[in-house]
Amino acid sequence: MFDPDATTIARWATLLADDFRLQLKVPSRLSHTLANEPDANALQSWWQLLSPLHPFLGLVHLQLPKTTGPAQLNWLEQQLAILPPLTPVCVEVRHPQFFDKAEHEITLNRLLREYQCERVVLDSRALFSGAATTPALLDAQQKKPRLPVHAICLSDAPVVRFIGCDDLSTNQHFYQPWLNKIMAWLKEGKTPYLYFHTPDNRLAPQLARQFARDLQQLLPHFQHPVLLPWPGEQQSQLALW
Repeated sequence: MFDPDATTIARWATLLADDFRLQLKVPSRLSHTLANEPDANALQSWWQLLSPLHPFLGLVHLQLPKTTGPAQLNWLEQQLAILPPLTPVCVEVRHPQFFDKAEHEITLNRLLREYQCERVVLDSRALFSGAATTPALLDAQQKKPRLPVHAICLSDAPVVRFIGCDDLSTNQHFYQPWLNKIMAWLKEGKTPYLYFHTPDNRLAPQLARQFARDLQQLLPHFQHPVLLPWPGEQQSQLALW
């Protein structure tokens, strides 16, 4: 992914509707290297560059590599302090010690809650449910993490990343528990963020729509924007880039 310049970012801001919300992912050159080579100004500079898009932010996603663990929590806190508290932030961790249901996980969750951040729940069980039969599936199984699924919610905006396989029926089986969890969160007034992936992401839109249809069947009389038709299905976003 390229780093856009200030002119490009300013142009994006003029093209966005007032009710449009972006998820911005912190570039890997920051999230995957600065824990070992700290640069106090790097994230701040990125954040300032994106200032024209701040009014359109729905979520800022900070994904950390599996090498970033409990020893780097002080660094993580420094990064979270840079992003304003009014900006929803979610943190995705992959270090095994953050899934110990003990000291390290409790400390991480306490830190995220203190900074009003959400923790990304990553569910890759469907991806690893069968042997790789295609190059795309083999590549995904080699690159994606295989971690315990802890269905946690630290704020009013829980975040779930579901990484499926190429078979929609298999994915449907593995996301069944999430239907009830999302239904419960919606009824509590929360705003869940859900992201769906398939090995090469060609079927990701179909997977997302299938999940939305199944959720609608559980909530036939529940009015919520997530269940309405998606504008992105009627128009292309390519002009933005």
